[in-house]
Amino acid sequence: MKLYDKGVYLVNGTELVEDGPETAAALSARGKTADKAAAAKATMAWGILHSHNVSGDDEKLNIKFDKLTSHDITYVGIIQTARASGLEKFPIPYVLTNCHNSLCAVGGTINEDDHMFGLSAAKKYGGIYVPPHQAVIHQFAREMLAEGGAMILGSDSHTRYGALGTMAMGEGGPELVKQLLGKTYDIDMPGVVAVYLKGSPVFGVGPQDIALAIIGAVFKNGYVKNKVMEFVGPGVANLSMDYRIGVDVMTTETTCLSSIWKTDEKTKEFYEIHGREGAYKELQPGDTAYYDGAIEIDLSEIRPMIAMPFHPSNTYTVAEVKANLSDVLHEVEERAKVSFGDKIDYSLKDKVRDGKLYVDQGVIAGCAGGGYENICDAADILRGKYIGADEFTLSVYPASMPIYMQLVKNGRMADILETGAVVKTCFCGPCFGAGDTPANNAFSIRHSTRNFPNREGSKVQEGQISSVALMDARSIAATAANKGFLTGADELEGIDFTKPQYFFDSKIYENRVYDSHGEAHPEEPLTFGPNIKDWPEMPALPENLILKVVSEIHDPVTTTDELIPSGETSSYRSNPLRLSEFALSRKDPAYVGRAKEVKKAEDALMGGGCAGEVLPELREVMGIIHQTFPEVQHGNFGVGSTIFAVKPGDGSAREQAASCQKVLGGWANIANDYATKRYRSNLINWGMLPFRIATSDTDLPFANGDYILIPGILDAVKSKKESIDAYTVQADGLKKFELTLGELTDDERTIIEDGCLINYYRNH
Repeated sequence: MKLYDKGVYLVNGTELVEDGPETAAALSARGKTADKAAAAKATMAWGILHSHNVSGDDEKLNIKFDKLTSHDITYVGIIQTARASGLEKFPIPYVLTNCHNSLCAVGGTINEDDHMFGLSAAKKYGGIYVPPHQAVIHQFAREMLAEGGAMILGSDSHTRYGALGTMAMGEGGPELVKQLLGKTYDIDMPGVVAVYLKGSPVFGVGPQDIALAIIGAVFKNGYVKNKVMEFVGPGVANLSMDYRIGVDVMTTETTCLSSIWKTDEKTKEFYEIHGREGAYKELQPGDTAYYDGAIEIDLSEIRPMIAMPFHPSNTYTVAEVKANLSDVLHEVEERAKVSFGDKIDYSLKDKVRDGKLYVDQGVIAGCAGGGYENICDAADILRGKYIGADEFTLSVYPASMPIYMQLVKNGRMADILETGAVVKTCFCGPCFGAGDTPANNAFSIRHSTRNFPNREGSKVQEGQISSVALMDARSIAATAANKGFLTGADELEGIDFTKPQYFFDSKIYENRVYDSHGEAHPEEPLTFGPNIKDWPEMPALPENLILKVVSEIHDPVTTTDELIPSGETSSYRSNPLRLSEFALSRKDPAYVGRAKEVKKAEDALMGGGCAGEVLPELREVMGIIHQTFPEVQHGNFGVGSTIFAVKPGDGSAREQAASCQKVLGGWANIANDYATKRYRSNLINWGMLPFRIATSDTDLPFANGDYILIPGILDAVKSKKESIDAYTVQADGLKKFELTLGELTDDERTIIEDGCLINYYRNH
């Protein structure tokens, strides 16, 4: 795999020419000209973004999407926010799927209340409702929603349908609210990176292996961060659609903005199989297309991969792990110390039996693993074998009921069940800790999307820790056939991948999915459960701001799972106050209590009272502030909390990572950088200041528990100041330091000024 240091030209879709002094001559020899500006407009990404931009400026984009999609731990909050802002009808197709809280088990009937709310909203506002167990959100979108040249926005970070010619993006709920209210998704024209594929995968290599190889090469260096990955080159034709889809969905883990693939006869056949021939559109880059970078991949060189705990970028080949087992496990244990410190005694050494790594659990599931070809290949490997009666278990979750039905019809499901494996319904649970949570100290291998700390459902704060490695379905099946001992699929002999043809049967959807066909019924009432609550009132940005630092996180990267856990919190996603009780519970259990103490002061100010009466320590703080800023007085300042994290926001698009902080009185994050655009956007949409600080986390001008004064913050936001003066309040006076906000659109500034997106729509 090669990462180009400079931009590249793609000539005739088949040849890369690196930008440099000899470029013009090299292109001229091929009958092309080195017009970089024109060639940049020849990418597929540029064409799609341009066609959906309503700003008239191809540098500052205002995007209107064609369709929207959400699942059952996001759509209630989205609709509640839009309803509070004047929603009357879904203006474009909006699919509400139910694939996260499908079991309706955690918290009893609370989840089913959310589902009934979703069904009533689809009827009232003119949407599409997919009941639980019918399809994983992204598989339904692939089967029924994607279109060549279209754009889809989803409230799930793995909203990626580029392999079908659809540019899709996963964002926090407020960005969907904007689309529902006729507003736009505002970004600068992103950079575009070519992913140039050549060669063909060798035996035993699946889409997850290709994806993990890419993630391992680009995540840490930020090569594609907030850019569009454009898949081109002759190797694309050597990948089936299921392989392309499996690679595409994992691009989220590179921190790219979106993805798009060139389309061909295989893409066309996919749409034909699903009865949507008209949705196909041929997409190819122009004869001379310019990219900001390129990743050149020879598919024949990739081998079965494994992403060891605790990140998809922690990649090795399976062969490397087996050959260097002691060293690799030691590296994992050292990484664990970064996240867990001395909270637990974490070790994988007891998983080594007779020099081999023993695995406790295998899972093939969800938008990445539950595809038809993955499961068929796994069945071919497992046929006639059994997984044994020891600790090892294997669970398989097809991505949709049409896939499930075809696996039953062609006998592959029976092949899997005969081994002792368990087949479950179309459910995302294993991916986010609401299903198949491993035993304490267990080691799980999964063809799913993420393996962050505790994402699989274990709870360090209660003494339970387990860990997940990501692998391809084929190597998981090979490990299962070897009764739990780690095995790469390329080690197998005598396996014939039969590749049975797929037949899509739409009757299940026709019989169970509610489709309004865009017709709203405003007379229909919304169905509310007792745990579905409105958002609390949130104040506007004050003239001056006093922040208390209530948590410091010094991990190199902080995931949204660590900011607001998945899994056990799902029951409360429709109740902002109850959900906020879980904020940072896996990373800093004292955070909620500290934040609540500070919020008492904000509540007092909102009620016209005195902040110092409910938070006595503020009196001393104000005394120190008044020595330098006597003008900061009751009526012109606000009080809130903030956290510091080195690089927060990797992973899920869930807006609750920001909204829970806001509900608890949070006014800002301070970070060296933000891991993803979507997390920073979530902060902004909840009225929180996305501060950056250049100072290293080892030399911060403040500490946990300190107060920070930011005088004139309202004016700084309005006047677009690049540098903002802040002061740590110390016993001997104020200590000045510098913060920045980075680029903000005019609308984003107004949202922050108003206090949140809900206030923004109410006010404007």
